[in-house]
Amino acid sequence: MKDYVAEMRGAALGARLRRLSAAIDADATRIYAAMGLRFEQRWFGVINQLSLNGPMSVSELAAALGISHASVSETRQSLEKAGLVLSEPDRRDSRRRTLALSRSGEVLVDRLRPLWSAFDEAARRLDAEAGEVTQALARLEQALARQSLHDRIAALIGHRD
Repeated sequence: MKDYVAEMRGAALGARLRRLSAAIDADATRIYAAMGLRFEQRWFGVINQLSLNGPMSVSELAAALGISHASVSETRQSLEKAGLVLSEPDRRDSRRRTLALSRSGEVLVDRLRPLWSAFDEAARRLDAEAGEVTQALARLEQALARQSLHDRIAALIGHRD
């Protein structure tokens, strides 16, 4: 059977990235489960930032991770439910929430650090084997920062907002 996504090359860029992301996340989930750890890969960015930097606001986390405020808020809710982070109103601005690792979160991070080191090394080796694909992804991000996909398509079809 033909692989449509592979055949379409650049035209299926989004599908290719989603497929790779799903494969990486699935493997990470399998490793966490094999180690007897209840940890969701989507939690990594927030948990890692809090372990490195201490308490941070949702806005600060979103900026540090380059993701939306809504995405961080959704992760926050999941992490609070799991008992891994604590959330409280910011002292300077009650509309903002400040997140911090709970004691359970700190214990989990201590258990995860050696595993995360293995993840880092495996990712470096995979990137090298694949020809430094992270550099190509950085160039892709820069190209999109210069002109969004929306703007590129709108220019091709002669559409103006």
